[in-house]
Amino acid sequence: MIDEKMVLLQRQGRIGFYGPITGQEGAAIGSVAALEPRDWVVPALREAATALYRGLPLDTYIAQLFGNSGDWIQGRQMPCHHTYRDGNYVAMSSCVGNQLPCAVGIAMAAQYRKDPVVVLAYLGDGATSEGDFHSAMNFAGVYKSPVVFFCQNNQWAISVPAAKQTASKNFAVKAAAYGFEGVRIDGNDAVEVFETTQKAVKKARKGDGPTFIEAVTYRMGGHTTSDDPARYRDPKEVEAWAKKDPVDRLRKHLEKNKLWNKQQEKQLEEEFTTELNAAIERVEKLPPPPLESMFEDVYAVMPPHLQEQRDQALARHAK
Repeated sequence: MIDEKMVLLQRQGRIGFYGPITGQEGAAIGSVAALEPRDWVVPALREAATALYRGLPLDTYIAQLFGNSGDWIQGRQMPCHHTYRDGNYVAMSSCVGNQLPCAVGIAMAAQYRKDPVVVLAYLGDGATSEGDFHSAMNFAGVYKSPVVFFCQNNQWAISVPAAKQTASKNFAVKAAAYGFEGVRIDGNDAVEVFETTQKAVKKARKGDGPTFIEAVTYRMGGHTTSDDPARYRDPKEVEAWAKKDPVDRLRKHLEKNKLWNKQQEKQLEEEFTTELNAAIERVEKLPPPPLESMFEDVYAVMPPHLQEQRDQALARHAK
């Protein structure tokens, strides 16, 4: 529902950019649900929903897309690139794969400190072609770092299909070269994702090393609102994957087990529609970040040359 609303806001020119998760909800939420609050999440660029799951306030999530004064990062990061310190959720990055050595570094630091935390490191199939991927996998294997690499193989790295990304029979087998386990699962089955990730997390916490999980899923929309997937994807492929929708599958599973029904579904949709619309109304009224914020947060004590630039900028703005 957030995806639908934010894409609409972008098309209306009210926010500048958005990257939807639609089609990959089962992979993202099923995996992050297997963590404990003390664990770390190192996202790629399609895991903003996991920050909400970890407790990121909805208003803050929306403010980051507007880049206004309600944004903790004061508009300095690309829209849809969230960070959530209280949830041990590291800032997202669009530089493909560069988050992976950082994730292993966090895990190695935890080892040195004897801190029993696990790091969940997200990546897409495209990241496996980056040098950072191989460096991270090698370090993790050698040092048996408490990290779980979670690859959302959504079939497309923007416009490059998975078949042109690797000559391996799948992505999971790549883990064998680095001396640890690789598993391939149905990324649209939230229950299977949860159980597999939970097993890998427990293994890492015991000191038995990393796991590479390849979750086979599908990106239903464009890479972002700046992308037109109709230029490179067959509509029949999209239709086939739509029948495997992870939200529908989980809903049917819950209904079958008498844990959910249509009335609860309707009530949830109505309540969240009201909550989401109210949050957008509140956030959109907020002013932009203060001008002086562009000079802050670099030094503990602002040096004279930055003070001078700040004063000049404020004076010119006032004039």
